[in-house]
Order: sequence, then C-alpha cells, then structure tokens
Amino acid sequence: MSSSNSVEGSYSKRCAACKHLRRRCAEDCVLAPYFPATHPERFECVHKIFGAGNVARMLKTLPVQERAQAADSLSAEAYWRVRDPVYGSTGIVIQTNQEISATQCELAKIRAQISMYEARRASEQQPPPPPAVLPQQQGPLGPQESMPMFEPNDPFNFLN
Repeated sequence: MSSSNSVEGSYSKRCAACKHLRRRCAEDCVLAPYFPATHPERFECVHKIFGAGNVARMLKTLPVQERAQAADSLSAEAYWRVRDPVYGSTGIVIQTNQEISATQCELAKIRAQISMYEARRASEQQPPPPPAVLPQQQGPLGPQESMPMFEPNDPFNFLN
C-alpha cells in the first residue's frame, strides 16, 4: 500500500511537460522549473511549435540563470504563433504600429483644427483692419481709380 502512495506522490509532482508527454518526471527534469503542472497550456503551445526535445536541448545549452527568460520567450512566441500562424508575435507588433500611426494622424488633425479655431477666435476679438486705400494708377487714358479685383456679389467669389 505504501508503494501505491509513492506512485501517486510522484505522479502529482510531474511537470506539465512530463504530464503532456505521459512520462515520469525525473528529479533533474530541465523543463520542470519552467513548465509547472499548474500551467499545462503554456507547455502545450511550446511543444506544438518547437517540440519538447528541441526546447529541452535549448534550455540545457543555456546557463541556469538565463533559462527562465528563455522559457518565457519561447512560451510567448509559441502562444502568439498558435493564435496567429502566419505572423505570430510580429502580427501584434505590426498591428500596434498601425494603431500608433493612425492615432498620430488623428492627433495631428485635431491639433490643426484647434489652432484653426484659436486663430479664428483671435481674429474675431480684434477689430477689423481699415480698408486699404489704393493709389490712383496712371494709364494710357489718364488717371484711373483702382477697381476691386472681385465683385462682392460674384457667385465665383470664394473669399466670402
């Protein structure tokens, strides 16, 4: 009876990798610290994209202090590659850059509108400048008064 308890005890201490691969988890399992049994989906994505053997080999080649960061990077890349098989995590970067560009364009337009409204408000608060008096022009027919360049009631006058 005590042997069945030890089997159950070792069975519950398996990491997510060993549970997924249906094998015993050794004391020196390189995957156990980075893929705990509480997060099986993390290992499933990594296994689906990179393969358990490749991940174990990669982690073994790294110094112990760098393995956690490598496992996190592999996990994140695998997660996004499963969600978006074509672009992976690059798709998120591209989408974020597009959103930033669109927001910057919108901000530039809004700033231009604000400055336009401020300029209009400033011009409404100041008295209008006096009309300019044009000097008389000397032409072949003698002195002529200058004529306005447009008629105020002209339908093609876009200045009104």
